[in-house]
Amino acid sequence: MDELIRVLVVDDHFVVRKGVCALLADAEGIAVAGEAADGREAVAQAALLRPQVILMDLKLPELSGVEAIRAILADQPEVGIIVLTGCGVEAEVLAAVEAGAVGYLTKTAEREQLLTAIRRVAAGEPYIPAGLTRQLLGHLHSGSAGAVAESLTEREAEVLRLLARGRSNQKIAEELGIAEITVRTHVSHVLGKLGVNNRVEAALHALRSGLVSLEEP
Repeated sequence: MDELIRVLVVDDHFVVRKGVCALLADAEGIAVAGEAADGREAVAQAALLRPQVILMDLKLPELSGVEAIRAILADQPEVGIIVLTGCGVEAEVLAAVEAGAVGYLTKTAEREQLLTAIRRVAAGEPYIPAGLTRQLLGHLHSGSAGAVAESLTEREAEVLRLLARGRSNQKIAEELGIAEITVRTHVSHVLGKLGVNNRVEAALHALRSGLVSLEEP
């Protein structure tokens, strides 16, 4: 039997938090590891429970969601954090992506979309629906993404294209016929050349520069 994906649910609204937990209660392969009602509790619970995925509200008391994301990832860089918020794309959401969140959903998302996001993030893949990606792109500064992308080697560009399509390192390795450790090296080089901190930011650069399109599978 496969290991369950352990999820920490963070939201300061009791009804919302319990509602999300109820949605996950009988989901195949997923287990609610715990809950947190504010940013400080989220950091403490993440350290105690070591979940694979965290559903993180951004408007939290004590410590903001963005600050909690930074603190958690400093201790557990491997955990996948999905921003689950009622607000549209705004400064806080962009800050959460820059802090290392790899998924983003609104609280109006359907249950199946939520489960898909959890499973993909647990597998090491980013998850941001196309419509929300368009909004994120609209809020980013134009910068010189195209020029920077041109500095990538052919192999790095291939890796970035697959990364931007949501592929995990393992799947990129399989598609390109190279070792996973080699993919990790390429990803590290890509992030460095683009001047970004994580895969979601790199994917946004790839979209903005035209290396991939939102319509690509």
